[in-house]
Amino acid sequence: MSDTQPENLPATTSAGDAQTPAAEVVDQREGMFGVRGTGDTSGFGGLRRQVALPGGSAKPYGSWFDGATERLEGLVGDQALEKVVVDRGELTLHVRRERLVEVAQHLRDDEALRFEFCSGVSGVHYPNETGRELHAVYHLLSITHNRRIRLEVSCPDTDPHIPSIVSVYPANDWHERETWDFFGIIFDGHPALTRIQMPDDWPGHPQRKDYPLGGIDVEYKGAVIPPPDTRRSYN
Repeated sequence: MSDTQPENLPATTSAGDAQTPAAEVVDQREGMFGVRGTGDTSGFGGLRRQVALPGGSAKPYGSWFDGATERLEGLVGDQALEKVVVDRGELTLHVRRERLVEVAQHLRDDEALRFEFCSGVSGVHYPNETGRELHAVYHLLSITHNRRIRLEVSCPDTDPHIPSIVSVYPANDWHERETWDFFGIIFDGHPALTRIQMPDDWPGHPQRKDYPLGGIDVEYKGAVIPPPDTRRSYN
C-alpha cells in the first residue's frame, strides 16, 4: 500500500475525527472490513484513518458545564473523574470505575444536578488502547433541568469488570445484559447477568473488534454463498 493518500479519498489528520487539540490516537484503520494490501479491487484497500479520542478539556467549559462539574466534584472529589471532555458541544465525564456507582447516585439525587433518567449503556471496543480496551458509555438526561450528560468508564481486557448501576438506574438492567452479551464487560452486582440476544452457549462476544466474521453457508436458489471469512480475495 502506498504511503500517500489516494486522490479520490478525503484527507485525514493526526487528530482523526476528534475536535479537541489534545486528541489521543488509539488506532489506525486500513481498508474496509479488514482489507489489507492492494488486493482489493473495490478501492476500499486504500482507506486509511486514525482513530482518535478527544482529550481532556480545560476550564472554563462554557454553558452550564462548569457549574455541574464543580458541583459534582464538590460531592465526590476531583479524584473520581479521570478527565472532563467537551467536544461538539457535549459534556462527557470519564469516571474511574470504582467510583461509578457513587457518581451516578449523586448525579441522580443532588438537587442541582438531578439526572433522573439513564437511557442505557453501550459498549465500545478499542483493541489497541492498551489497558483500556473496553469502554462503557452511559447517557443521562435531567428532566428537571433539560440537560444531557455522558459518562464513560473503561476497563482492560484482562480485567473486564465495571460496577453495575442497576441499583441507581433500574432500567439499565437489560442494557447491561446486552453490553455483556456483545462486548464481554462484566457488570459486578447485576441481579442476573445473562445473555439477552445470543444463545446462552454462544462462544465469545460478537461486537468486539477482534471477533472473527465467521458465518455459515447461505443457500440461494441452488447456489451457495460462503461465509465472509472464506470468500476469495482479489489478488
